[in-house]
Amino acid sequence: MTANDFGFLAPLLAIGIAPVVIMLAVAVRRSYVLSCGLALGGIVAAFLALFAVPQGMPHRVTSLLIFDNYALLYMGLIFASTFAVTLLASEYLAARKGDLEEFYVLLLLACLGSSLLVVSNHFGAFFIGIEILSISLYALIGYTRNGLSIEAGVKYLVLAAASSGIFLFGIALLYGETGTMEFPLLAARTAAQGTNGLILTAGLALVVAGIGFKLAVAPFHMWTADVYEGAPAPVTAFVATVSKGAVFALLLRFFAIVDINAHHSLFAAVAVIAVLSMFAGNLLALLQNNVKRILAYSSIAHLGYLLVAFLASGAMRVTAVSFYLVAYFITTLGAFGVVTVLSGKERDADDIEDYRGLFTRRPWTALIFSAMLLSLAGIPLTAGFIGKFYVIAAGAGSALWLLVVMLVLNSAIGLYYYLRLMVVMYVSPGEEKVAVTLPLSVTGYLVLAVLVILLVWLGIYPAPVIELIRSMTAGI
Repeated sequence: MTANDFGFLAPLLAIGIAPVVIMLAVAVRRSYVLSCGLALGGIVAAFLALFAVPQGMPHRVTSLLIFDNYALLYMGLIFASTFAVTLLASEYLAARKGDLEEFYVLLLLACLGSSLLVVSNHFGAFFIGIEILSISLYALIGYTRNGLSIEAGVKYLVLAAASSGIFLFGIALLYGETGTMEFPLLAARTAAQGTNGLILTAGLALVVAGIGFKLAVAPFHMWTADVYEGAPAPVTAFVATVSKGAVFALLLRFFAIVDINAHHSLFAAVAVIAVLSMFAGNLLALLQNNVKRILAYSSIAHLGYLLVAFLASGAMRVTAVSFYLVAYFITTLGAFGVVTVLSGKERDADDIEDYRGLFTRRPWTALIFSAMLLSLAGIPLTAGFIGKFYVIAAGAGSALWLLVVMLVLNSAIGLYYYLRLMVVMYVSPGEEKVAVTLPLSVTGYLVLAVLVILLVWLGIYPAPVIELIRSMTAGI
């Protein structure tokens, strides 16, 4: 390790030191405001450290980590999203009783695990990152300690442990076949040995299955709706965005090195997963009356859309995936942000009836939620439309016509349940509920205002962000 290495590690060190500082502060004196402030300060410090990394990228820190523009792009997205989740959680948690300071320790550790994933160049770092993320999420999901929250935490614990076992078995097979866990060496030895070996294909399939649980794509999606419903609203926002985005960024890096198009059986399997995810997510969402569960199944469908671009080839592939993830982060944070600011002390605002007549009580909230739903549906003048356009263009450019047709068909299906939520908000109000008669959340609405501005800006003038993504992902 050299001084230069520590310069590259500065963002990870900043986000890793912050939870330690919070723990020390809590040991001296419990203060929710101080803990929240320290968490926000740590995230800002980590984000600023991205601009101070030394020249000379890509740079490897041992064989485990690689720092390049691609990693910096996704770390910036992770830090910005975690900052938004922290702000959303600040007033949400302040209304609740109990020891709340440790929430920010766990949240920052989950952010650290996510950041470690996007700089991983070795299965060792990959596994450490995904376990730091998962173990933090076990506690975050069950943090409010009510019946649904504890049930959701236990379900996530059991299924995440099972997926880790599957993932490790896949790593073991790959290591046994190639003698390495470093991504570039594994790719080189795979190419030298040929791509038709049974053990090699089985290892890659198990790795994809293990990652499939983390991404909640079909048929590994059964935990998603229950966990989304039971977790506190800000935690659900984090799970739906940061944790999935970090895993997908790592998946994209790995299969950019180990070319998935060379493994025909694996390519076909991922294509089937994409189609299953689109149909399972959209069709199951049609049956739901719980907003969190609707958004959960919606996220499954969106990961299916994302896999269409993932399977494409050419330069547009990485650009399409990255822009779609940016749009998905903004939209999903906004959607769950609305749920967060409308949630009361006793329960989250997750019943569809909580939104009946919302426009008459909270017109700006209804308009913001409408914008997020329209973006999820891929309606023009929103970030979601541009993201979906790039995904379709990437799929069409690689002649993945069946997947493109499935994507368009499922987008039409998804439009129904997004419009259903919108209609409920604008019809005459029914009986008022606690969830929609709360005082205004200043920080929550500040976050929502920024998100809706970004949503419309990317829908009208996405060129600067697209150019940034192209320049930052040029080496992948």
